[in-house]
This record gives sequence, structure tokens and C-alpha cells, in this order.
Amino acid sequence: MIVLTVIFIVATAIGYKLISDVPSLLHTPLMSGMNALSGITLIGALVITAGAVRLDSEILGAVAIVMATINIVAGFHVTHRMLKMFREKGSGDKRK
Repeated sequence: MIVLTVIFIVATAIGYKLISDVPSLLHTPLMSGMNALSGITLIGALVITAGAVRLDSEILGAVAIVMATINIVAGFHVTHRMLKMFREKGSGDKRK
């Protein structure tokens, strides 16, 4: 458990460093890619939860499903807002 915690902390620090060095112009394509990866995470959580036999595994699976769903919905919402910033005003898109 301690080894997994250390791996999680190191991965978090490396991920933060990598993302902070990415130019802001590339954030939108990266977020779109991460949304796709979150979809894979959701599918994995669904499969694992469906095969869980113990209550604690089912609860953890349910938490993973909720967290992955929140990540996907929020990621697409933020990506949509970022893409909206690049649209030209009066481009004919009536949606707001």
C-alpha cells in the first residue's frame, strides 16, 4: 500500500510538471485526448464493478464510476468553453 501511495504521489507530481510546461495553445487538444482516456476509465470501472463480489469492491467501483463520469462531463464542458473562445464573432453560429 505504501509503494502504491508513493507511485501515486510521484505520478501526480510528474503529471503536474508536464502539464504546466505545455503551451496554452495545446491545452484544448490535450483535454480532448484526456476525455477519451476518461471514457476508457469509465468502461474499466463499469466492468470491474460488474464483476465485484464483495461490498467494499462494489462501493469503490461505484465511486470510480461517479468520479470518471464527473471527469468526462466536466472535461467536455471545459473543452467546449475553450473552443468557443476561438470562434469568430458573427461566424453564423446562432448557438450561445
